[in-house]
Amino acid sequence: MIRSASVRLFRSAWVSVPSRCVSSSSPDVVVEKLTGDHEGVTVFGFNRPAAKNAISKNLLKEFMEAIEDVRHNRDVRVVVLRSLVPGIFCAGADLKERAKMKPEEVGPFVAKARSCISDIENLPMPVIVALDGAALGGGLEMALACDLRVAADTAKMGLVETKLAIIPGAGGTQRLPRIVGTAKAKELIFTAAILNGKQAAEIGLVNHVTPQNDTGDAAYHKALDLAQKILPNGPIGVKMAKTAISRGMEVDLGTGLSIEEACYAQVIPTKDRIEGLMAFREKRKPDYKGE
Repeated sequence: MIRSASVRLFRSAWVSVPSRCVSSSSPDVVVEKLTGDHEGVTVFGFNRPAAKNAISKNLLKEFMEAIEDVRHNRDVRVVVLRSLVPGIFCAGADLKERAKMKPEEVGPFVAKARSCISDIENLPMPVIVALDGAALGGGLEMALACDLRVAADTAKMGLVETKLAIIPGAGGTQRLPRIVGTAKAKELIFTAAILNGKQAAEIGLVNHVTPQNDTGDAAYHKALDLAQKILPNGPIGVKMAKTAISRGMEVDLGTGLSIEEACYAQVIPTKDRIEGLMAFREKRKPDYKGE
C-alpha cells in the first residue's frame, strides 16, 4: 500500500495531496514524501495539464527548487519522477512561451534547462523516472538523466527536435548515445523517431516496460517496486556505487578503478558498514541509518 506523507507545494503550506488528483491551480511541480513501506522515497510530480507538462520558466524554477531541497537530505534515499497528468510525462519545451522569447533569451533558457537536467543526474541518491505517457524532446532528455527508466508499453518517447530544424539542447545528443550506442542514437535523432515502451526496452533505452493499467500509472507502480528493493540497502553504499559507476563510465578503466577505490574508502569508516557485518553475524535484517 502506498501512503503519502504531507506534500510540500511550492509557495504554499504543507497539505495532503492524493495521487493523481492534483488540480491545475496547484504548482507545476508537486513534491510528495511517501511513508509506510515506501518511506525514504520522494516523488516529484509534474502538473501542467493544460500544457502537457511542457517545460516553462516556472516549471523549471520549481523543479530546480525541488532538486535542491532533497540534495543534502539524508532521509531521501530514492527520488521518483512522474507525471500527475494522465497520458503525458512531458511534451518537451513550452513552444508557446519559447515563441515569445527574444533570440538572445533562448540560449540562456536552454542553458538553464541543461543545467537543471544535469542537477537531476548529479543527485547523490538513485533517481527513477516513471514514463506512463509521452516523453518527447526535453521530456525524454530529462528521463535520460535519471539512473533508471521505467515505461508503460503505451508510452511514447523520442528526441524530435530535428523536425523543428533544431537539435536536442538539454543533453540528448550526449546521453542518448551513451545509453543506446552511437549509431542507434544518430538514427533516432536524425529521423526524429518516436518509440513505444516495448521498442524502447528492446534497445535498452528503458530498464523495464510494463503493461499499462486502467488508472494509467503502471510505470509509476513499477518504479515504486524498484525503489522498494533499493530502500533496505545501505544508503551510503548505494550513493557511492552510483558515484563510482557514473564517474567511472566517463573515463578510462584505470582511472575508473581509482574512482572505485576512492568511493570504497568512503564506506569503510561508516557505522552502516559495521551494522551490516553485525546483522550478518546475528542473522537479522540490518538497520541502516546513513551514517
